[in-house]
Amino acid sequence: MQIKKNYLSETEVSLTVIAGADELQKMKDHVLRRFQARLKLAGFREGKAPLALVEKNVEQSQLQTEFLEETINQLYPQVIHSEKLRPVARPEISITKFVPFTTLEFEAKVAVIGEMKLPDYKKLKKPMPMPKVASEDVDGVLKSLRQRAAEKIDVDRAAKVGDEVWINFVGTDAKGTPVSGADGKDYPIVLGSKTFIPGFEDNVAGMKPQGSKTFTLTFPKEYNLKALAGKKVTFKVDVTKVQEILEPKLDDSFASKIGPFKTLQNLKDDIKKQLTIEKQQQAERDYESELVREIAKKAKVVIPDVMINDQIERLTQELKQNITYRGLTYEDFLKTEGKTESEYKKQVLAPQAEERAKISLILGDIADKENLYITPEELDIRIELLRGQYKDAAMQAELEKPETRQDVSSRMLTEKVLAKLTGYANSK
Repeated sequence: MQIKKNYLSETEVSLTVIAGADELQKMKDHVLRRFQARLKLAGFREGKAPLALVEKNVEQSQLQTEFLEETINQLYPQVIHSEKLRPVARPEISITKFVPFTTLEFEAKVAVIGEMKLPDYKKLKKPMPMPKVASEDVDGVLKSLRQRAAEKIDVDRAAKVGDEVWINFVGTDAKGTPVSGADGKDYPIVLGSKTFIPGFEDNVAGMKPQGSKTFTLTFPKEYNLKALAGKKVTFKVDVTKVQEILEPKLDDSFASKIGPFKTLQNLKDDIKKQLTIEKQQQAERDYESELVREIAKKAKVVIPDVMINDQIERLTQELKQNITYRGLTYEDFLKTEGKTESEYKKQVLAPQAEERAKISLILGDIADKENLYITPEELDIRIELLRGQYKDAAMQAELEKPETRQDVSSRMLTEKVLAKLTGYANSK
């Protein structure tokens, strides 16, 4: 077999392959045996006719089609392996010369991973942080527990700080046109929580049930929804209900109602224990992300456009799912961001996609260098553990799909790579 390699760009290569005579003969015999197994000829038992006779008695166009498919499917992976290429998409195949069963030349154009140079990641030192739980953290959880256990009583008086006020509100611009994202129905707001823009809660304070009020506010310039940042909006607010919040006293009795705790101190100790575990897990995730990002900053990786585009589409789908959970449409979200879909993808998602693709390639390269892999037994054990976590029939079926197993295997390999990098970073 002869191979000519030509780089069309840093991430696209053209391969011209001329098959050898011996390879073509082997492929021809292989395909003929498939026909032989299902061909019935007088005087021969099924599957026992000579190959030369089989060739004469089959449809030639079908024989040539299967021959070409089989040969290219066999030779292309061999070429990729011998040329040490890492394709990231299906190849574009074109047959440039074919004389049935004696001559075959084809061209394969394929997107590949470009040049990759990693820093000496073994020398990167970064101590693992040891997060601490402060008394303020415990107090914050206790406050949340008291709020959830609080009794709410409807009152017929002016709302004050600490009350929960249920409102319907609509925001309009200077022309009286409703502003997307500046409205709500049956919306609870706790006065003093500062969950709304400055001035909103101050205007609601003092309102009574069934009362209405109109006021104008300017959204902060750094507001997270770009379409509203710095915008002047006139709100019409209708109060439907005012509730006084009566929080339970923080004592041993409260602790016993929350869980199997005899004293308030038992509850505090348990909260501190759980917060310590959560903070440590979060710290480890943040640490791993920072570690990989440091390696990525120093690495040189030429990423194919097709890989970045694929990541952009994945990020788009994830975004749409998150938006749906929040009760918004994708179109409404783009309006609040003040961008078209094309602009959002180019300005926001593309940089994220490039970083994600780069990190994925880096982790894969490190796995190869460290000879890390997932055995079938390891994968089976993880799948069984997941099967025990998900009792839903649909999820059970999902775990049986090859693509799900591949995804789980990829995540397991990433875990191994991160563990290896963490070990290097914390070694002396």
